[in-house]
Parts: sequence; structure tokens; C-alpha cells
Amino acid sequence: MGIAWHLFTPWHSLAGGALIGLAASLLLLGNGQIAGISGILGNLLKPEGRAPWRLAFLAGLVLAPLLLWPVMLQITPSPVATPELDSATLIRLLTGGFLVGLGTRFANGCTSGHGVCGLARLSPRSLVAVLSFMGAGFVTVALWRLVNGGVSL
Repeated sequence: MGIAWHLFTPWHSLAGGALIGLAASLLLLGNGQIAGISGILGNLLKPEGRAPWRLAFLAGLVLAPLLLWPVMLQITPSPVATPELDSATLIRLLTGGFLVGLGTRFANGCTSGHGVCGLARLSPRSLVAVLSFMGAGFVTVALWRLVNGGVSL
């Protein structure tokens, strides 16, 4: 399996990363809150955590891509085909979602909280968390390819 270099978009990736960093910085500077999605969503589900900024942040996460989708299709047509959602795929998606949620509980945060915000604050706990989930991801892909004869996920 090779890398499809013609699909590599470094400038789009750099712009997206800069926007994520800007959003995380503005939330921290303007509101004193960490832009960890699992924490924002988890605390929104608690009665004492129902702050309007949480709803606005999550609404922006959902609405911004939907509003910008027509513009992005004009800039870069999507090369990715949408797979059919059969029962096996649905079970894998639900299982993966459950495991990710469980992992965010064990790690006291998600990739956005630890990887973007925690590492930027030089948090040792975030460094351990990022090394753990990235390492687990590398091992999972390697084992998957070993078991399935090099077939990607």
C-alpha cells in the first residue's frame, strides 16, 4: 500500500491546523476553558454544566462544515467515496464510538483536549496520554495489517 501523493494537501492541512489552534486559543484566552470536545460535551450533559458557550462551541463544530461544504467542493473536489452503511459497518462504527468514549474517560480527555490544548500547555499528563493513544493506534493498524494480509482498515 502506497501513499497517494496527488491527494496530499499540505496547505489545506496547515490552514485547518491553524484554525484549530486559533479556536482553542480564543476559547482559552476569552473564556478560560480548554477546547477538549469530550469535556465540553460531557459537561453539557450535566445540569450544572449547561453553559451557553458549550452549546455555541458544539453548534459551530457541526454547522461550520455544513455551511462551508459547497465552498470546499469548489476548491477541492472530494476524492473519497462514501461506503455503504451495512449492518457490519454499523456495528464497527458503534463499537469504535463506544471504545473511543471509554478511552476518553480513562484518559480524562480526548485527542483535542490532550493533543491540541494539553501539549500546548506542556502538560506531562497530556504527553503521556498522546503517546498512549498514538502508540495504541500504531499497534492496532500494524496488527490489523498482519492479521488481514496488508489490507488497510
